Amino acid sequence: MTPQQIALVRQQFGLIARSSDAFAAGFYDTLFTLDGTLRPMFPADLSAQRGKLVKVLAHVILSLHDLGAVIDDVRALGARHASYGVTITDYDTVGIALLTTLGDHLGDRFDDEAQAAWALCYGTLADAMIEAGRQAPAAAA
Repeated sequence: MTPQQIALVRQQFGLIARSSDAFAAGFYDTLFTLDGTLRPMFPADLSAQRGKLVKVLAHVILSLHDLGAVIDDVRALGARHASYGVTITDYDTVGIALLTTLGDHLGDRFDDEAQAAWALCYGTLADAMIEAGRQAPAAAA
């Protein structure tokens, strides 16, 4: 990601953080609307899960300038997700849900430039998580 894209994602995340629980709730609503089969992977009460989502996003977004500092955390998250049964297709659905929810919450601020920056950010992280998930079963064997 370019320094400009990183700055844009951070600035927009700052706006989202002001209503982080509403953002996270919207994300999960959108996710389950896109694919209801994902719902059983989550607890009935999503309160704690919403907090985890925002915490992970913040952790990664604050380290976008040096992903090496958090890549082990991202990979560990990917390995855990693989153990829950998350598939590559699920990552695509999550990406759509994330971008849709960002658009809902940011409105006109979520222009083509912002969408491209967020998509690159998510894609980079998803790729690392997917790769870790692929390696997790082999590492456990």
